[in-house]
Amino acid sequence: MSGGTLVERVLAARGLGDAAAREAFLAPRLTALHDPSLIPDLDRAAERVLAAARAGERIVIYGDYDADGVTASAILVRAIRTLEPGAAVEAYIPHRLDEGYGLNGGALRELAERGARVVVSVDCGVTATAEARLAKTLGLDLIVTDHHNPPETLEELPEALVVHPRRPDSAYPFGELCGAGVAFKLAWRLATLSCGAERVPAAVRESLLELLGLAALGTIADVVPLVDENRAITAFGLRRLAAGTLPGVRALLAASQVGRDELDAEAAAFRLGPRLNAAGRMGHAREALELLLTEDEGRAAELAAILDGHNRERQRVERRIADEAAALAEAAGMTGEDRRAIVLAREGWHPGVIGIVCSRLVERFGRPTVLLARDDGVCRGSCRSVDGFNITGALRACASHLSTYGGHDMAAGLSLSSSRLEAFVEAFCAHAGERLSAEDLTPRAVWDAEASPEELTVSAARELGRLAPFGRANARPVLLVRGALVAEDARAMGAHARHAQVRLACGRGAVRAVGWGWGERARELRAGRRVDALVRLGLNAWQGRVSAECEIVDVAPLDAMGRAEVVVAATGISRTSSCPS
Repeated sequence: MSGGTLVERVLAARGLGDAAAREAFLAPRLTALHDPSLIPDLDRAAERVLAAARAGERIVIYGDYDADGVTASAILVRAIRTLEPGAAVEAYIPHRLDEGYGLNGGALRELAERGARVVVSVDCGVTATAEARLAKTLGLDLIVTDHHNPPETLEELPEALVVHPRRPDSAYPFGELCGAGVAFKLAWRLATLSCGAERVPAAVRESLLELLGLAALGTIADVVPLVDENRAITAFGLRRLAAGTLPGVRALLAASQVGRDELDAEAAAFRLGPRLNAAGRMGHAREALELLLTEDEGRAAELAAILDGHNRERQRVERRIADEAAALAEAAGMTGEDRRAIVLAREGWHPGVIGIVCSRLVERFGRPTVLLARDDGVCRGSCRSVDGFNITGALRACASHLSTYGGHDMAAGLSLSSSRLEAFVEAFCAHAGERLSAEDLTPRAVWDAEASPEELTVSAARELGRLAPFGRANARPVLLVRGALVAEDARAMGAHARHAQVRLACGRGAVRAVGWGWGERARELRAGRRVDALVRLGLNAWQGRVSAECEIVDVAPLDAMGRAEVVVAATGISRTSSCPS
């Protein structure tokens, strides 16, 4: 075990061994946010939007239907209305099932007929070359703000102002902003341009901080890396969300049963984000957008209840499809050692839910997964990947079989004719087989640092808590505790005895450890046994008493010689978080 405190060892394992780098990470500052003007074409976009707002030209913010797109849309609508209260600005979000992802020609024609002059896409549009040409013929000034994988050359970009931190000619220092993050950058520049100075009045600054809260929600929901300026956006934005300055945010917190003092990245990811996403999956995302824009407390409560109902229905549908897909994958031999990917299509699968099911299958079977809903000769769906396999790159390699595709390295969407399905399955699986080995798909136990049982304390847990907010690229630290002594027999707990708790000897006392989903394994952890344990250290508050508590990640009992016998749970641990539900 190397020297330094536990938190220093964890940070060193994450590449932050220097004292200055550690302090910068542990105490993020708003000054860590990079200058928006460094993003190509952002200044030109801000100037055009501001001029349109002042001239009374109709501006439409064209968003995506997920939580990132909805928060990004709300950010720009609120920013423009704050800076120019008389501006003619509205938002348009396509229907997931009827219109599909991104800019579409029918919507652009409708917007032009209704008098739109400027269309600003958020969280979509970077590959919409045909739609950009159409917008030009319709007399629309198109501004694209996006963060999805851009084309490789400038010539392939849409004929529009394209605001993207990873544009081929971009020198922007951080390329991992989400759609809401890019929208916030544009809102920030709109504010400084409108005020004619980098230092804006207090009222405008307060508005930007409100928008930072929405940017944090989009950042967490879209599972982008919580490092660099995303860490600052999330850390400060969560504080603003917890303040509950927007009626819609207060209503969403109440519907999600999240107290303001409980709001952290995990609550945002697994309780707030899913409800915002559920609107686009099961209903129409404009309900989620209205929630974030309304100033009416009663309407906010009504909309939050609607989103909560959508989320319950989404969970029911998701469970059904997940069971069907897992059974189909196993029956088709796609989960065996000789296969590197899962690709399935079926009629009756809800297109708004199969993306989440992809994530569930990746977690369960550890391989890239593509799920498609078949309907009237067309297959539409989503895919999710594993670390080291670029899913959008894989789709690009199979592009001759696809009608549309686009996304990130880890997640994407696609559509194709049913007549091309068999060829696509063969091509995709062949591509995965060439680039992934059996070792790539084998779960591996990974930890940040070793810890002695004596280090599992309240003070250590509080210090590790300073690494929050946790998420992709900054997961909760996993600690390896070698030779921990089981102080008393493990006991099953929870509904249907699904979970387990055990006490591990810790100095002169013992620390409680909880294994979620470990109920059936409780009997394997008997008093007096020694184990190598992978745990996450946290705090438990009960009746005013705070104590250290561990979450069990993996356990390997030791034999009489102190050697690991078998791994009880074959769970692979990585430093990226699971996709939110």
